[in-house]
Amino acid sequence: MFKRNLLLLAAVIALAIGPLMYHGTNAEFGGSDGQAEEMITQIQPDYQPWAAPLWEPPSGEIESLLFALQAALGAGLLGYYFGRRRGLAEATDESPDRATHRP
Repeated sequence: MFKRNLLLLAAVIALAIGPLMYHGTNAEFGGSDGQAEEMITQIQPDYQPWAAPLWEPPSGEIESLLFALQAALGAGLLGYYFGRRRGLAEATDESPDRATHRP
């Protein structure tokens, strides 16, 4: 069991570090929005966007922070929902684990 966990940990680390090593030191990480805008202007140079953002963050770091906060909030809400559901199921003895362990 320990070897399996160690192997899984090594795989996770390799998956996290591998892409960073593949791109090298002078790689530019951009979002898909920027790439889509470039592609659209190549295909149709006179295209005018029909929507604009309500507010643009003053820097890329703040934009990354807001994205990370959004992801953390979503993960927290999902974790709370599934944890609460499981807790309610165990409290009302609907859980299959509790039904099999009854005396």
